[in-house]
Amino acid sequence: MPDQLPEIELEDRGSKGRYVLRGPDGAEAEMTFTKIGEHQIIIDHTEVPDVFRGQGAGLRLVTRAVEDARAAGKKIIPLCPFANAQFRRHHEWADVLKQ
Repeated sequence: MPDQLPEIELEDRGSKGRYVLRGPDGAEAEMTFTKIGEHQIIIDHTEVPDVFRGQGAGLRLVTRAVEDARAAGKKIIPLCPFANAQFRRHHEWADVLKQ
């Protein structure tokens, strides 16, 4: 299907990493994070280029981070304003939110 959204890829670089969606034209929507020890990550930044707008790309990236954190028993500190807003909207993510 040509209108199917690309898969989210995780790029892990030691203490930092990012989740990325790549568009067919090379555009990238990304959410970057920093690891704090073994049990916490900070979502630093989310960037979604215009080509991805209206497709829920930013929400997909944050949702994937939540799912991965939950599976690994980690907590998330959403310093990124977009991610922080998503956490306020999605109360079902409270279990992975660092209080």
